Amino acid sequence: MGEIQALRGTRDILPEEIGYWQWVESVARSLLTKAAYQEIRTPIFEMTSLFERGIGEATDVVGKEMYTFLDRGDRSITLRPEGTAGVVRSLIEHGLHTQGGVQRLWYTGAMFRYERPQAGRQRQFHQLGVEVIGSADSRADAEVIVIATDILQRLGLKSLQLYLNSVGNVEDRQHYRQALVDYLTPYKDELDPDSQDRLGRNPLRILDSKDERTQRIVTNAPSILNYLGPSSQRHFEQVQQLLSDLGIDYQLNPRLVRGLDYYTNTAFEIQSGDLGTQATICGGGRYDGLVAQLGGPDIPAVGWAIGLERLILLLQQLQSAPKPELDFYIISRGDAAQAQALRLAYRLRHAGFSVELDLSGSAFKKQFARADRSGAIGCLILGDEEAENQTVQLKWMVSKAQQAIAQDDLVSMTNDLRHQLDNFTAR
Repeated sequence: MGEIQALRGTRDILPEEIGYWQWVESVARSLLTKAAYQEIRTPIFEMTSLFERGIGEATDVVGKEMYTFLDRGDRSITLRPEGTAGVVRSLIEHGLHTQGGVQRLWYTGAMFRYERPQAGRQRQFHQLGVEVIGSADSRADAEVIVIATDILQRLGLKSLQLYLNSVGNVEDRQHYRQALVDYLTPYKDELDPDSQDRLGRNPLRILDSKDERTQRIVTNAPSILNYLGPSSQRHFEQVQQLLSDLGIDYQLNPRLVRGLDYYTNTAFEIQSGDLGTQATICGGGRYDGLVAQLGGPDIPAVGWAIGLERLILLLQQLQSAPKPELDFYIISRGDAAQAQALRLAYRLRHAGFSVELDLSGSAFKKQFARADRSGAIGCLILGDEEAENQTVQLKWMVSKAQQAIAQDDLVSMTNDLRHQLDNFTAR
């Protein structure tokens, strides 16, 4: 029997990399909490009909990429390919919209699409997303864009570009769709096979084709911005003005349509100049008809999702993730010393310190080497003599200063220890 490995398109996130993930999640959670967003967690699989109705059967996601199967009850089940549809389903099912006001929600978790694996794109991937449900105000569009920008900038990203478009309302798109089909039909034989198929089903997606010849053809295609009705035009102008007032730079991209059918009016992407061809880190927009389409009331919404694999890849290229802070590393030798070391670690952790206890039982030299590599600020040392005298040697790793302290006093001098730890951290 051969070695069992992770399936193609999936990967393990190992301890050496997990610091990046925890850092992103911590920054996002902090900023979103301050902006009054509440976390929501939805199931990893849903009824297939949810995504067929919500995302659109003519999309590549539904038509080609979903992991769909029949369960033992002969029901068609799909591993979620994106997060918005599940959040909206939950909102409707539990009546969150009846609580009054605007629902500001955020989520993070694994998604699944059967795509060709490449750097920053896996078949099991992770997203961080926000949804603002219940407001048609252009300020909601600007707010979610600003929050996404804040998260990325707080992580230290600088080469960011915001691309902005409006795909109008349903009526606007119907007019534009016909104009686009009229323009592309004479070029049908020159389009790539996927675009030829989309011409009759979902022509707006041709604008997003990565085929070079198709890209050249759509360069002179009509712009959707010329087909916006008065209300869509007014909303789009308000979003642009709000972003300008906030000092958020953006660039209009009339070919930006996103890949899901539920988008209306505002559509946007945030790209990084440091990621090459797979440059999009965050994408989103307004989806005013989705809640009603899934059986709920006719209420507007706007949101976005960040692809975490791609973001982590970028952070790894640009900088080191902050290491988890470790206050003390405890080393010990001898039965009595090792038992006391365990009790001391327990008491220090309860006092609020981060502590790693060496469990190897190896020679002091090897334990000291691990203490050096741990990044701990202080090292606590217990041998036979310390065990007999109920003391511990406290060694500060930066200054190498060392002193003997009674074990009971070490825990009781919490405030003094914290002050010394802060001093060493600040150096």
